[in-house]
Amino acid sequence: MSFSTRVVVINALIFTLGTALLAASPAALGSSALLSEVALLVVGVGLMVWANTLLVRSTLRPVEQLVDDLDQARGTEPFERIEVPHDPIAGGLAAAVNDLIDRIEAGQRDAKLAALAAQESESARIAQELHDGVGQSLTAVLLQLGALADQPPDEVAAALEEVREATRESLNEVREVARRLRPQALEDLGLHSALAGLSTQLFKHVETHVERRIEPGLPQLSEAAELVVYRVAQEALTNVARHAAARWAEIRLVEQDRGVQLTVTDDGVGLGRHADGTGLRGMRERAALIDGRLSVRPWRGGGTVVTLWVPAVNEETDQ
Repeated sequence: MSFSTRVVVINALIFTLGTALLAASPAALGSSALLSEVALLVVGVGLMVWANTLLVRSTLRPVEQLVDDLDQARGTEPFERIEVPHDPIAGGLAAAVNDLIDRIEAGQRDAKLAALAAQESESARIAQELHDGVGQSLTAVLLQLGALADQPPDEVAAALEEVREATRESLNEVREVARRLRPQALEDLGLHSALAGLSTQLFKHVETHVERRIEPGLPQLSEAAELVVYRVAQEALTNVARHAAARWAEIRLVEQDRGVQLTVTDDGVGLGRHADGTGLRGMRERAALIDGRLSVRPWRGGGTVVTLWVPAVNEETDQ
């Protein structure tokens, strides 16, 4: 049934019930209703239903046309705007739908721009690391190799050893950049071991006591969710190691609300001017991609708590 038909049917039932009660009521028609009176009531009900049908359908026709327009526009790509009728009710609904479409498309554009900006920022950071680290080391190697031609034979061996050591350092820097780009430990050892190795690596040269609390038997996560957990932990722990000046930090991974929750806590200097940096925006975007939830808030004593929840794999849906 259409919306107007349902309204008409409901009104007709109410009219019919009211007429029947009136016909059976001694107060209205006496103890015994005449056949002509009953016929008159039936005709009256019919006229009321007919008039009600015309009024309801004329009133709701713009709304029903709006529903048809929505059904047609839903099959278009991109989603077409709805023509705004002159009817106040249908026109208001159409304008609200068009405004909602505009907001959704604007949000999608902003999300794409933010993702592109994050990619460009990451590329710029990697390029800077390669330039400052590997680039300078290899330049030094070239200069040393050029100077070998002017050195006596007995000094060449020592110079070659220096070149070899510089090359080894450059290779280690390349491996470190590659490790940050693609977490091989996550693929080889799993999320638990990858997080443990990450925390050990980042705090190897700083005086921060790190505690790891990873619950056994966690729900299964998709590959994308595991990667997001690892990347968010990497960004959060890197911020602690570089900016927080923390004495203590904790990384916790537990089961929560049919998913897995990552929490990184520290007692450092807090968010400060890094509160809305590229790193935090990147974490939020990664979480949104897998329908996760991310929160960053101050911790007691001036530290920071980063919390990420990601959904577990729905085995019934994936079968």
